[in-house]
Amino acid sequence: MSDYKRLSSSDMRDNYTKKAHNRYHKNHGAISTLKKVFHYAREYRFYLYFALLMDIVNTVCIVFLPIYTGKCINCIVAPGNVNFTELYKNMLMMGIVAIIDVISIFTSKLCLSHYNYKGTFKIRDLLFEKFQKMPISYIDTSSHGDLISRMINDIDIMTDGFLEGLATALSGITTIIGTLIAMLMLNLKLSALIIILTPISLVVSYIIVKRSKKYVKREVDLQGEIAGYLEEYIGGERIVKAFNHEEESIDNFNKINGTYAKTATKSVFYTSLTNPSTRFVNGIVYGSVGLLGCVLAIQGEIMVGIITTFLTYANNFGTPFADISSQISDIQQAFAAANRVFNVLNEPNESSDEKQPDLLNCTGEVEIKNVNFSYVPKTTLIQNLNLSVKQGQKVAIVGPTGCGKSTIINLLMRFYDVNSGYITVSDTPIKEISRSSLRNKYGMVLQDTWLFNSTIRDNIAYGNPNAPIEDIIEAAKLAGIHDYIEKLPKKYDTEIIEGGSNLSQGEKQLICIARVMLLKPPMLILDEATSNIDTRTEKQVQEAFDRMMQGRTSFVVAHRLSTITSADIILVMNKGQIIEQGTHAELLKKKGFYANLYNSQFEKSNAS
Repeated sequence: MSDYKRLSSSDMRDNYTKKAHNRYHKNHGAISTLKKVFHYAREYRFYLYFALLMDIVNTVCIVFLPIYTGKCINCIVAPGNVNFTELYKNMLMMGIVAIIDVISIFTSKLCLSHYNYKGTFKIRDLLFEKFQKMPISYIDTSSHGDLISRMINDIDIMTDGFLEGLATALSGITTIIGTLIAMLMLNLKLSALIIILTPISLVVSYIIVKRSKKYVKREVDLQGEIAGYLEEYIGGERIVKAFNHEEESIDNFNKINGTYAKTATKSVFYTSLTNPSTRFVNGIVYGSVGLLGCVLAIQGEIMVGIITTFLTYANNFGTPFADISSQISDIQQAFAAANRVFNVLNEPNESSDEKQPDLLNCTGEVEIKNVNFSYVPKTTLIQNLNLSVKQGQKVAIVGPTGCGKSTIINLLMRFYDVNSGYITVSDTPIKEISRSSLRNKYGMVLQDTWLFNSTIRDNIAYGNPNAPIEDIIEAAKLAGIHDYIEKLPKKYDTEIIEGGSNLSQGEKQLICIARVMLLKPPMLILDEATSNIDTRTEKQVQEAFDRMMQGRTSFVVAHRLSTITSADIILVMNKGQIIEQGTHAELLKKKGFYANLYNSQFEKSNAS
């Protein structure tokens, strides 16, 4: 039995220690979050200081208004004739104090608005800048809708919560301190009653807040989840409709939205209890002050005006507790949103290359030596890859889906760094040069097009904004899109709707190709660049590429093997390794993996 008691006692101590540890870290985390918010807004702290000064002025007004009110009442109810001179004097002072009070409140809120929104601007700016500095792996593995939600919704929630919370806290604290001092100077008994009863509202608030905190945090997380699902659905709406998946999509959204609704309902339920509960306590305080004040007045300890003054003070002293408690839900949401924002800002940046020199002279020679790479540590993709490419060679990369074709492109562009081995360009390891200078030496056209909301001219000149219109037109001619552009009402000044939804897939691809044609880089990467173009246009574009890439190195990832028969080197990949290498004719003679892959296209054509 004694052993059981010792074990139970030990477990109890461990549980207590864990709870204390968790409480410490929660409190420490809240303080840390606040420090970060103030740190990012430190340039605008003048607004905060001036708001605090105005709150102090406001507190002085709140303290003196009830005093003058009480004096006016005393002038009226005092035995004998009414002292109108003293009454008018006190009324005048009430008016002056009231005007100063209004001005101080307005100025305080104005300064706090400047402080919060300027701070929000800074944080949003930093977050967008952070996206540019983060490794692509983070963007690839994160929900884009959730990232957008953090950039827009979470920062707004953080601003609104801290704006109202900070304003309420500043004015509340100064009001409590000022009112407390004034009460103690007027009457100790009434002051003691108010001081003893009012903090009960804090206990009530604490109990409710403790219950609501987990629901508030979950509510903010679910908002990001909904944004991610909507971004995914809107981006793939055509596929959803093509596969008659509307009902399933609605069901999936209803599940997420239903969970959000339940969580938000519980959050609102608990947080809505706070304000009426604290106001109920304040009502008890108000009534108690009135009763005790009447007793003291009857006994002759105080005048009637003092009762009015203390009733106002009781309300002023209790109101900040109620106001702060009513903001608790918004403040909790602000903390949850701030943590989501700071979680992104705290992510490690892509390894810095500020001290790395630029690659100035690029001949186009590329060497891949003993390269190993994997996206997931325990799942190897590229194993002991070796390749030597001479200047001006056209290298085609083929193989089944998932063999590592696009991964090689990611490594060449340093979107990802190799786990071991090295890659050199013009005998210079790419890890020893800046990423920007490396990527400037490549022209890249992907299967997935990307156009931004601007004119066709701006989209073609994306890599060279200062390019003259003559060069832009020449690039469009080489890409085979010039004739189509000339038929448009505004020609090269035609606005492209966001994402290029007013263009066909082929037209969007040709504009992306023209973008590269304009740059004429020493090396070119084509990742299924002609996949969305008809056969006739594809032949025209291939001829344009051949003309442009004469004497330049190019890497072509292709599924249609008929497009790469003229390549100098064809790399056949499977499971992250090069299993065959040679020209089209040489690989066909081997009658190996490539020959089977190539001939299978014609077998499918004949079968159809």
